[in-house]
Amino acid sequence: MPTISWPHVLPVLLLIGSNIFMTLAWYGHLRFKTTPILIVIFFSWMIALIEYTMAVPANRLGHSVYSAAQLKTMQEVITLTVFVAFAALYLKEPVTIRHLIGFGLIAAGAAVILLKR
Repeated sequence: MPTISWPHVLPVLLLIGSNIFMTLAWYGHLRFKTTPILIVIFFSWMIALIEYTMAVPANRLGHSVYSAAQLKTMQEVITLTVFVAFAALYLKEPVTIRHLIGFGLIAAGAAVILLKR
């Protein structure tokens, strides 16, 4: 039975958490269109602070086993994955086949960077 390699897994888990909070900070206010923009900005910054407490350690810890390019690539794929779920579940926006094809092409590009030679 394979063991979990925490230096490889923990940065990914932290990036997932950070992206959930960042997506909420950037797009969560779209359901509250009548809320004044300064209030939206304040709460978005408070949410983003939580995101940074996960993203910075994710990259610091992750850089011991991943290159910066690999970390950035993982972050982008995670961002798209979180966003698709957020848009569908929270914003109630449809995810179309065009979205999935486009994100799939981005994921294919990410595979080129992430897969070992």
